[in-house]
Parts: sequence; C-alpha cells; structure tokens
Amino acid sequence: HPEWIDFPREGNGWSYDHARRQWSLRDNPNLRFKALGDFDQSMLAVVAPPPKSAPVRLACNVPDHVLAFWRGGRVYVFNFDPVRSYEGYGVMVPPGRRAFELALDTDETRFGGQGRILRSQSFFPMSVRIGDEQIEEIKLYLPARTALVLEEVRS
Repeated sequence: HPEWIDFPREGNGWSYDHARRQWSLRDNPNLRFKALGDFDQSMLAVVAPPPKSAPVRLACNVPDHVLAFWRGGRVYVFNFDPVRSYEGYGVMVPPGRRAFELALDTDETRFGGQGRILRSQSFFPMSVRIGDEQIEEIKLYLPARTALVLEEVRS
C-alpha cells in the first residue's frame, strides 16, 4: 500500500523518495493488510511448485457465478456471486478419488473472512446419475465471494 506514489519526474527533481511501497503496513495486526498478506503467503504456498498439467474445467455455472477446475491433484472452486451462498453445491470430481481436505479457504478469519467453513472436515465423492451418465461429485458449502482449494487425500 503506498503512502503516496510520486514517480521520478522533472517536477520532483527526479526523486525516488515517494516511489515506494510501505511494506511495514503488512506487519500491523490492526490493519487489513495483515490479513491480505497472510492470504497471499498461504495462496502462494498452495500453488508452489506450479503443477505441470493444464487445468481441467469441472464446473462453469454462469447463472450461479461458480467456477471449478481440477489441476495437480487439487480442486479449485470459486463462488463469484456477491450475495448468494450455496449449501450442498455439487461439484464434479475426477473418478476414482477417495477424499479431499481443505488446502485453502479464502473465508478464514485470519484472512479477514467470516470463518464459515469448518477447517477440519473432509469431502468424500459420491456417485450421482445425471441422465444416462454416472459421475462422482462432492457437496460443498460455498459462501458468497469465496474460493476453496481442496487437496486430494493420498494414502
């Protein structure tokens, strides 16, 4: 977050004095920058090292504003709706998976969220018939404006 930004120019004598960020704001527990910094750190830990595989779309529901994809043994689910939360929202997962656990929840209180997702829960795929097709899906609670990253449990 900048105190103010004034890039070097003729009017300030080509000074770099105000062309900087105040990184110390991240360390102040009374400001929201701490929560954003914690989220950034956690998000980078979840995606490092980057998977070598391309993402596979699992859901793209435009009316619900929900997007889900599979990449590198993880399910990424986003609820972009600004007001609607979904309880028991079905998200297809690749077949043959045993269970998933939360790797990242953007609604955690340490990120400035409301903490509506139980951190210790596991998600087990269920077989569901849609028309003539048999798929596996997990049921999720998706609060408005949140994202979940679920990691496959390996035995």
